[in-house]
Amino acid sequence: MNIDLQTSPQWATSADGETATTRPMELMMLGEHLTLCRDGGGRLLGLRCAAEQVHGFVSQRFITTLVAATAVMAGAAVLL
Repeated sequence: MNIDLQTSPQWATSADGETATTRPMELMMLGEHLTLCRDGGGRLLGLRCAAEQVHGFVSQRFITTLVAATAVMAGAAVLL
């Protein structure tokens, strides 16, 4: 017993030797996706992006960051 479990919508990711075209359903789904992406930003999107950039920078330079943070704390302790 074979059961076909295909759900809607479906689209192909290749043209299979034919001319590449866009179906109306694909354009509608793309529009909905772009609307969700645009509306999902909110007020804190800029802050979140900045935090992700800082995290990426620090995580790639973890040891250097530890040494720099230790030097800053040592310098602050000497000044106080």
